[in-house]
Amino acid sequence: MAQPKGTVVLAYSGGLDTSCILVWLKEQGYDVVAYLANIGQKEDFEAARKKALALGAKKVYIEDVSREFVEEFIWLAVQANALYEDRYLLGTALARPCIARKLVEIAQKERAQYVAHGATGKGNDQVRFELTCYALCPNIKVVAPWRLPEFYQRFPGRRELMDYAKKHGIPVPVTPQTPWSMDENLMHISYEAGILENPKVIDHGRPASMAATGPRASRVPVKVTNARDGTTHCSALELFMYLNDIAGKHGVGRIDIVENRFVGMKSRGIYETPAGTILYHAHLDIEAFTMDREVRKIKQGLALKFSELVYNGFWHSPECEFLRQCIGRSQEAVVGTVRLSVFKGQVYILGRESPRSLYNEELVSMNVQGDYEPADATGFININSLRLKEYHRLQSKVTVKQDE
Repeated sequence: MAQPKGTVVLAYSGGLDTSCILVWLKEQGYDVVAYLANIGQKEDFEAARKKALALGAKKVYIEDVSREFVEEFIWLAVQANALYEDRYLLGTALARPCIARKLVEIAQKERAQYVAHGATGKGNDQVRFELTCYALCPNIKVVAPWRLPEFYQRFPGRRELMDYAKKHGIPVPVTPQTPWSMDENLMHISYEAGILENPKVIDHGRPASMAATGPRASRVPVKVTNARDGTTHCSALELFMYLNDIAGKHGVGRIDIVENRFVGMKSRGIYETPAGTILYHAHLDIEAFTMDREVRKIKQGLALKFSELVYNGFWHSPECEFLRQCIGRSQEAVVGTVRLSVFKGQVYILGRESPRSLYNEELVSMNVQGDYEPADATGFININSLRLKEYHRLQSKVTVKQDE
Protein backbone atom coordinates (compact mmCIF):
# COMPACT_ATOMS: atom_id res chain seq x y z
CA MET A 1 0.00 0.00 0.00
CA ALA A 2 1.12 3.56 -0.71
CA GLN A 3 2.08 5.86 2.14
CA PRO A 4 -0.78 8.02 3.52
CA LYS A 5 -0.80 11.39 1.75
CA GLY A 6 -3.66 13.23 3.42
CA THR A 7 -7.12 14.28 2.28
CA VAL A 8 -8.03 15.22 -1.27
CA VAL A 9 -11.38 16.68 -2.32
CA LEU A 10 -12.31 15.29 -5.72
CA ALA A 11 -14.65 17.10 -8.12
CA TYR A 12 -16.75 14.01 -8.78
CA SER A 13 -19.32 13.48 -11.52
CA GLY A 14 -20.13 9.81 -11.05
CA GLY A 15 -19.03 8.95 -14.59
CA LEU A 16 -16.29 6.65 -15.79
CA ASP A 17 -13.31 8.99 -15.41
CA THR A 18 -13.92 10.36 -11.92
CA SER A 19 -15.12 7.01 -10.58
CA CYS A 20 -11.85 5.40 -11.69
CA ILE A 21 -9.91 8.41 -10.41
CA LEU A 22 -11.56 8.08 -6.99
CA VAL A 23 -10.36 4.48 -6.66
CA TRP A 24 -6.93 5.34 -8.12
CA LEU A 25 -6.46 8.18 -5.60
CA LYS A 26 -7.15 5.75 -2.78
CA GLU A 27 -4.50 3.43 -4.26
CA GLN A 28 -2.05 6.33 -4.08
CA GLY A 29 -2.69 6.79 -0.37
CA TYR A 30 -5.19 9.65 -0.31
CA ASP A 31 -8.33 9.88 1.81
CA VAL A 32 -10.93 10.95 -0.74
CA VAL A 33 -13.79 13.36 -0.12
CA ALA A 34 -16.10 13.40 -3.14
CA TYR A 35 -17.85 16.62 -4.16
CA LEU A 36 -20.68 16.53 -6.68
CA ALA A 37 -22.07 19.87 -7.89
CA ASN A 38 -25.74 20.08 -8.75
CA ILE A 39 -25.52 22.71 -11.45
CA GLY A 40 -28.77 21.85 -13.19
CA GLN A 41 -27.87 18.53 -14.82
CA LYS A 42 -30.39 15.68 -14.85
CA GLU A 43 -28.88 13.16 -12.48
CA ASP A 44 -29.77 10.79 -9.64
CA PHE A 45 -27.69 12.49 -6.98
CA GLU A 46 -28.49 10.00 -4.24
CA ALA A 47 -27.39 7.14 -6.48
CA ALA A 48 -24.15 9.05 -7.14
CA ARG A 49 -23.65 9.51 -3.39
CA LYS A 50 -24.09 5.79 -2.72
CA LYS A 51 -21.74 4.94 -5.57
CA ALA A 52 -18.98 7.25 -4.28
CA LEU A 53 -19.27 5.82 -0.77
CA ALA A 54 -19.19 2.27 -2.16
CA LEU A 55 -16.01 3.11 -4.05
CA GLY A 56 -14.33 4.25 -0.85
CA ALA A 57 -14.99 7.96 -0.43
CA LYS A 58 -14.86 8.81 3.25
CA LYS A 59 -17.43 11.57 2.77
CA VAL A 60 -19.61 12.89 -0.05
CA TYR A 61 -20.79 16.46 -0.53
CA ILE A 62 -23.66 17.13 -2.94
CA GLU A 63 -23.94 20.89 -3.30
CA ASP A 64 -26.75 22.65 -5.19
CA VAL A 65 -25.06 25.60 -6.88
CA SER A 66 -27.67 26.09 -9.61
CA ARG A 67 -29.16 29.30 -8.21
CA GLU A 68 -25.80 31.00 -7.74
CA PHE A 69 -24.78 29.76 -11.18
CA VAL A 70 -27.66 31.72 -12.71
CA GLU A 71 -27.48 34.81 -10.52
CA GLU A 72 -23.71 35.24 -10.20
CA PHE A 73 -22.40 33.84 -13.47
CA ILE A 74 -25.02 33.49 -16.21
CA TRP A 75 -26.64 36.87 -15.61
CA LEU A 76 -23.26 38.60 -15.93
CA ALA A 77 -22.70 36.85 -19.26
CA VAL A 78 -26.16 37.94 -20.43
CA GLN A 79 -25.37 41.54 -19.47
CA ALA A 80 -22.11 41.30 -21.42
CA ASN A 81 -23.71 39.72 -24.52
CA ALA A 82 -20.82 37.30 -24.12
CA LEU A 83 -19.94 35.17 -27.15
CA TYR A 84 -16.65 33.37 -27.66
CA GLU A 85 -15.48 33.51 -31.27
CA ASP A 86 -18.85 35.02 -32.27
CA ARG A 87 -20.84 31.82 -31.58
CA TYR A 88 -20.28 30.05 -28.26
CA LEU A 89 -22.36 31.24 -25.28
CA LEU A 90 -19.82 29.87 -22.76
CA GLY A 91 -22.04 27.34 -20.96
CA THR A 92 -19.17 25.15 -19.75
CA ALA A 93 -16.72 28.01 -19.25
CA LEU A 94 -19.16 29.81 -16.92
CA ALA A 95 -19.92 26.66 -14.93
CA ARG A 96 -16.32 25.76 -14.08
CA PRO A 97 -15.47 28.70 -11.77
CA CYS A 98 -18.82 28.21 -10.03
CA ILE A 99 -18.06 24.52 -9.41
CA ALA A 100 -14.44 25.16 -8.47
CA ARG A 101 -15.36 27.87 -5.96
CA LYS A 102 -17.37 25.36 -3.95
CA LEU A 103 -14.57 22.80 -4.36
CA VAL A 104 -12.21 25.18 -2.57
CA GLU A 105 -14.78 25.90 0.16
CA ILE A 106 -15.12 22.19 0.90
CA ALA A 107 -11.35 21.69 0.90
CA GLN A 108 -11.00 24.47 3.46
CA LYS A 109 -13.83 23.04 5.55
CA GLU A 110 -12.24 19.58 5.49
CA ARG A 111 -8.75 21.03 6.08
CA ALA A 112 -7.64 19.23 2.92
CA GLN A 113 -4.31 20.11 1.34
CA TYR A 114 -5.36 18.74 -2.02
CA VAL A 115 -8.12 19.03 -4.59
CA ALA A 116 -8.45 16.84 -7.69
CA HIS A 117 -10.42 16.84 -10.93
CA GLY A 118 -10.98 14.60 -13.93
CA ALA A 119 -10.30 17.14 -16.67
CA THR A 120 -8.04 15.95 -19.48
CA GLY A 121 -4.60 17.32 -20.20
CA LYS A 122 -5.65 18.58 -23.63
CA GLY A 123 -8.72 20.61 -22.73
CA ASN A 124 -9.75 23.97 -21.31
CA ASP A 125 -11.37 22.70 -18.11
CA GLN A 126 -8.09 21.84 -16.40
CA VAL A 127 -7.11 25.50 -16.76
CA ARG A 128 -10.47 26.81 -15.60
CA PHE A 129 -10.62 24.59 -12.51
CA GLU A 130 -7.07 25.22 -11.43
CA LEU A 131 -6.89 28.96 -12.02
CA THR A 132 -9.99 29.34 -9.86
CA CYS A 133 -8.55 27.12 -7.12
CA TYR A 134 -5.22 28.95 -7.06
CA ALA A 135 -6.90 32.36 -7.11
CA LEU A 136 -9.16 31.55 -4.16
CA CYS A 137 -6.70 29.40 -2.18
CA PRO A 138 -3.08 30.05 -3.26
CA ASN A 139 -1.67 27.29 -1.06
CA ILE A 140 -3.92 24.52 -2.39
CA LYS A 141 -2.28 21.63 -4.21
CA VAL A 142 -4.00 20.25 -7.29
CA VAL A 143 -3.88 16.59 -8.29
CA ALA A 144 -4.62 16.29 -12.01
CA PRO A 145 -4.38 12.57 -12.84
CA TRP A 146 -4.71 13.02 -16.59
CA ARG A 147 -1.46 15.03 -16.53
CA LEU A 148 0.48 12.50 -14.43
CA PRO A 149 2.54 10.03 -16.50
CA GLU A 150 1.86 7.23 -14.02
CA PHE A 151 -1.85 7.69 -14.71
CA TYR A 152 -2.10 8.46 -18.42
CA GLN A 153 0.48 5.85 -19.38
CA ARG A 154 -1.51 3.28 -17.44
CA PHE A 155 -4.76 4.47 -19.02
CA PRO A 156 -3.96 5.59 -22.57
CA GLY A 157 -7.60 5.20 -23.66
CA ARG A 158 -11.18 4.47 -22.66
CA ARG A 159 -10.69 0.74 -23.08
CA GLU A 160 -8.10 0.63 -20.30
CA LEU A 161 -10.35 2.66 -18.03
CA MET A 162 -13.20 0.25 -18.69
CA ASP A 163 -10.94 -2.71 -17.84
CA TYR A 164 -9.87 -0.98 -14.62
CA ALA A 165 -13.49 -0.30 -13.73
CA LYS A 166 -14.42 -3.92 -14.32
CA LYS A 167 -11.48 -5.16 -12.23
CA HIS A 168 -12.41 -2.94 -9.28
CA GLY A 169 -16.16 -3.41 -9.48
CA ILE A 170 -16.86 0.15 -10.58
CA PRO A 171 -20.29 0.44 -12.23
CA VAL A 172 -20.17 2.85 -15.15
CA PRO A 173 -23.02 4.26 -17.28
CA VAL A 174 -21.12 4.05 -20.57
CA THR A 175 -19.80 1.38 -22.89
CA PRO A 176 -16.76 1.42 -25.18
CA GLN A 177 -19.17 2.06 -28.07
CA THR A 178 -20.48 5.35 -26.66
CA PRO A 179 -20.21 7.71 -29.66
CA TRP A 180 -19.30 10.91 -27.79
CA SER A 181 -18.90 12.50 -24.37
CA MET A 182 -21.54 14.81 -22.95
CA ASP A 183 -21.44 17.54 -20.32
CA GLU A 184 -24.65 19.06 -19.01
CA ASN A 185 -25.49 22.00 -16.78
CA LEU A 186 -28.36 24.42 -16.37
CA MET A 187 -27.17 26.64 -19.21
CA HIS A 188 -26.27 24.09 -21.84
CA ILE A 189 -25.40 20.57 -22.98
CA SER A 190 -22.17 19.99 -24.87
CA TYR A 191 -21.20 17.03 -26.99
CA GLU A 192 -17.64 16.35 -28.11
CA ALA A 193 -14.96 13.68 -28.64
CA GLY A 194 -15.61 10.22 -30.06
CA ILE A 195 -17.07 10.24 -33.56
CA LEU A 196 -17.47 14.05 -33.38
CA GLU A 197 -13.70 14.47 -33.54
CA ASN A 198 -14.11 14.02 -37.29
CA PRO A 199 -15.47 17.43 -38.35
CA LYS A 200 -17.14 15.89 -41.42
CA VAL A 201 -19.43 13.66 -39.33
CA ILE A 202 -22.93 15.09 -39.34
CA ASP A 203 -24.78 15.38 -36.06
CA HIS A 204 -28.55 15.20 -36.47
CA GLY A 205 -30.41 17.47 -34.08
CA ARG A 206 -34.00 17.43 -32.89
CA PRO A 207 -36.83 18.80 -35.01
CA ALA A 208 -38.15 22.26 -34.15
CA SER A 209 -41.64 23.75 -34.00
CA MET A 210 -43.21 26.89 -32.59
CA ALA A 211 -43.75 28.53 -29.19
CA ALA A 212 -44.08 32.06 -27.82
CA THR A 213 -42.51 33.72 -24.84
CA GLY A 214 -41.66 37.22 -23.66
CA PRO A 215 -38.61 37.77 -21.48
CA ARG A 216 -38.19 41.15 -19.85
CA ALA A 217 -34.82 42.74 -19.11
CA SER A 218 -34.07 45.04 -16.14
CA ARG A 219 -30.28 44.96 -15.82
CA VAL A 220 -30.83 41.23 -15.37
CA PRO A 221 -33.85 39.20 -16.52
CA VAL A 222 -36.64 39.54 -13.93
CA LYS A 223 -39.77 38.13 -15.54
CA VAL A 224 -40.90 35.90 -18.37
CA THR A 225 -44.51 35.61 -19.51
CA ASN A 226 -45.88 33.20 -22.09
CA ALA A 227 -48.11 35.31 -24.32
CA ARG A 228 -50.31 32.33 -25.16
CA ASP A 229 -51.35 31.11 -21.72
CA GLY A 230 -50.17 33.88 -19.37
CA THR A 231 -47.72 31.64 -17.51
CA THR A 232 -45.30 33.85 -15.59
CA HIS A 233 -42.00 33.15 -13.82
CA CYS A 234 -40.02 35.71 -11.86
CA SER A 235 -37.28 34.06 -9.79
CA ALA A 236 -33.95 33.74 -11.57
CA LEU A 237 -33.77 29.96 -11.43
CA GLU A 238 -37.42 29.31 -12.35
CA LEU A 239 -37.26 31.83 -15.19
CA PHE A 240 -34.18 30.25 -16.66
CA MET A 241 -35.48 26.70 -16.33
CA TYR A 242 -38.77 27.67 -17.97
CA LEU A 243 -37.00 29.24 -20.95
CA ASN A 244 -34.83 26.13 -21.22
CA ASP A 245 -37.95 24.01 -21.42
CA ILE A 246 -39.74 26.19 -23.98
CA ALA A 247 -36.74 26.83 -26.23
CA GLY A 248 -35.22 23.37 -25.85
CA LYS A 249 -38.36 21.72 -27.20
CA HIS A 250 -38.07 23.72 -30.38
CA GLY A 251 -34.38 23.39 -31.18
CA VAL A 252 -33.32 26.91 -30.18
CA GLY A 253 -29.64 27.43 -29.43
CA ARG A 254 -28.11 24.39 -31.09
CA ILE A 255 -24.76 24.99 -32.82
CA ASP A 256 -22.04 22.81 -34.34
CA ILE A 257 -18.68 24.62 -34.27
CA VAL A 258 -14.93 24.26 -34.44
CA GLU A 259 -13.35 26.47 -31.79
CA ASN A 260 -9.85 27.42 -30.63
CA ARG A 261 -9.00 25.97 -27.24
CA PHE A 262 -6.84 28.05 -24.91
CA VAL A 263 -4.15 25.35 -24.91
CA GLY A 264 -3.59 25.90 -28.64
CA MET A 265 -5.55 23.31 -30.59
CA LYS A 266 -8.82 23.45 -32.47
CA SER A 267 -11.71 21.25 -31.30
CA ARG A 268 -15.17 20.45 -32.58
CA GLY A 269 -18.13 20.78 -30.23
CA ILE A 270 -21.91 20.68 -30.44
CA TYR A 271 -23.74 22.88 -27.96
CA GLU A 272 -27.37 23.32 -26.98
CA THR A 273 -28.02 26.59 -25.10
CA PRO A 274 -31.79 27.21 -25.31
CA ALA A 275 -32.54 29.74 -22.55
CA GLY A 276 -29.19 31.45 -23.00
CA THR A 277 -29.90 32.00 -26.69
CA ILE A 278 -33.31 33.57 -26.04
CA LEU A 279 -31.89 35.87 -23.37
CA TYR A 280 -28.92 36.81 -25.55
CA HIS A 281 -31.23 38.04 -28.31
CA ALA A 282 -33.67 39.74 -25.93
CA HIS A 283 -30.91 41.54 -24.05
CA LEU A 284 -29.11 42.55 -27.24
CA ASP A 285 -32.32 44.13 -28.48
CA ILE A 286 -33.24 46.08 -25.35
CA GLU A 287 -29.64 47.23 -24.95
CA ALA A 288 -29.57 48.68 -28.48
CA PHE A 289 -32.88 50.41 -27.66
CA THR A 290 -31.65 52.08 -24.47
CA MET A 291 -27.86 52.49 -24.69
CA ASP A 292 -25.99 55.44 -26.21
CA ARG A 293 -24.26 54.58 -29.49
CA GLU A 294 -20.71 55.42 -28.39
CA VAL A 295 -21.09 53.72 -25.01
CA ARG A 296 -22.31 50.62 -26.82
CA LYS A 297 -19.25 50.59 -29.08
CA ILE A 298 -16.97 50.61 -26.05
CA LYS A 299 -19.10 47.98 -24.32
CA GLN A 300 -18.90 45.69 -27.35
CA GLY A 301 -15.12 45.74 -27.03
CA LEU A 302 -15.38 44.94 -23.33
CA ALA A 303 -17.70 42.03 -24.12
CA LEU A 304 -15.17 40.57 -26.54
CA LYS A 305 -12.42 40.67 -23.91
CA PHE A 306 -14.77 39.39 -21.20
CA SER A 307 -15.71 36.37 -23.33
CA GLU A 308 -12.07 35.54 -23.95
CA LEU A 309 -11.21 35.78 -20.25
CA VAL A 310 -14.12 33.58 -19.22
CA TYR A 311 -13.35 30.98 -21.88
CA ASN A 312 -9.70 30.87 -20.82
CA GLY A 313 -10.50 30.45 -17.13
CA PHE A 314 -9.68 33.91 -15.77
CA TRP A 315 -13.01 34.59 -14.02
CA HIS A 316 -11.23 35.49 -10.78
CA SER A 317 -8.51 37.61 -12.38
CA PRO A 318 -8.29 41.34 -11.54
CA GLU A 319 -8.91 42.25 -15.18
CA CYS A 320 -12.09 40.18 -15.32
CA GLU A 321 -13.35 41.67 -12.05
CA PHE A 322 -12.71 45.13 -13.51
CA LEU A 323 -14.57 44.25 -16.72
CA ARG A 324 -17.57 42.93 -14.78
CA GLN A 325 -17.79 46.23 -12.92
CA CYS A 326 -17.58 48.22 -16.16
CA ILE A 327 -20.21 46.06 -17.85
CA GLY A 328 -22.46 46.31 -14.81
CA ARG A 329 -22.17 50.10 -14.87
CA SER A 330 -23.19 50.12 -18.54
CA GLN A 331 -26.45 48.35 -17.72
CA GLU A 332 -28.06 51.01 -15.53
CA ALA A 333 -30.38 52.17 -18.31
CA VAL A 334 -31.00 48.72 -19.81
CA VAL A 335 -34.57 48.34 -18.57
CA GLY A 336 -37.63 47.23 -20.48
CA THR A 337 -39.69 44.48 -22.03
CA VAL A 338 -38.99 42.47 -25.17
CA ARG A 339 -41.60 40.39 -26.96
CA LEU A 340 -40.30 37.54 -29.09
CA SER A 341 -41.18 34.19 -30.60
CA VAL A 342 -39.26 31.04 -31.39
CA PHE A 343 -39.85 29.16 -34.62
CA LYS A 344 -37.91 26.24 -36.08
CA GLY A 345 -34.83 26.85 -33.99
CA GLN A 346 -34.73 30.62 -34.50
CA VAL A 347 -35.48 33.55 -32.18
CA TYR A 348 -37.48 36.42 -33.66
CA ILE A 349 -37.83 39.81 -31.95
CA LEU A 350 -41.39 41.11 -32.31
CA GLY A 351 -41.34 44.33 -30.31
CA ARG A 352 -39.87 46.15 -27.36
CA GLU A 353 -40.63 49.01 -24.94
CA SER A 354 -38.68 50.78 -22.23
CA PRO A 355 -39.05 53.81 -19.95
CA ARG A 356 -35.35 54.52 -20.69
CA SER A 357 -35.66 54.29 -24.46
CA LEU A 358 -33.48 56.56 -26.59
CA TYR A 359 -35.78 55.97 -29.55
CA ASN A 360 -37.59 59.23 -30.44
CA GLU A 361 -40.49 58.38 -32.74
CA GLU A 362 -41.17 62.00 -33.67
CA LEU A 363 -37.50 62.68 -34.40
CA VAL A 364 -37.06 59.66 -36.65
CA SER A 365 -40.44 59.88 -38.42
CA MET A 366 -40.53 60.54 -42.15
CA ASN A 367 -43.91 62.24 -41.68
CA VAL A 368 -43.00 64.76 -38.99
CA GLN A 369 -40.03 67.12 -39.07
CA GLY A 370 -39.68 67.27 -35.28
CA ASP A 371 -36.69 68.94 -33.65
CA TYR A 372 -34.47 68.45 -36.69
CA GLU A 373 -33.46 70.73 -39.55
CA PRO A 374 -32.83 68.67 -42.75
CA ALA A 375 -30.68 71.47 -44.24
CA ASP A 376 -28.15 70.91 -41.45
CA ALA A 377 -27.30 67.53 -42.99
CA THR A 378 -25.60 69.30 -45.92
CA GLY A 379 -22.88 70.71 -43.70
CA PHE A 380 -22.60 67.38 -41.86
CA ILE A 381 -22.01 65.54 -45.13
CA ASN A 382 -19.56 68.18 -46.38
CA ILE A 383 -17.44 67.97 -43.24
CA ASN A 384 -17.40 64.14 -43.32
CA SER A 385 -16.58 64.05 -47.02
CA LEU A 386 -13.56 66.33 -46.59
CA ARG A 387 -11.34 63.50 -45.36
CA LEU A 388 -12.45 61.25 -48.23
CA LYS A 389 -11.82 63.94 -50.83
CA GLU A 390 -8.32 64.60 -49.52
CA TYR A 391 -7.47 60.91 -49.39
CA HIS A 392 -8.54 60.26 -52.97
CA ARG A 393 -6.92 63.50 -54.20
CA LEU A 394 -3.61 62.22 -52.84
CA GLN A 395 -4.19 58.75 -54.30
CA SER A 396 -4.80 60.30 -57.72
CA LYS A 397 -1.49 62.20 -57.54
CA VAL A 398 0.40 59.04 -56.54
CA THR A 399 -1.18 57.08 -59.41
CA VAL A 400 -0.33 59.73 -62.00
CA LYS A 401 3.26 59.93 -60.75
CA GLN A 402 3.65 56.14 -60.97
CA ASP A 403 2.33 56.13 -64.53
CA GLU A 404 4.87 58.74 -65.69
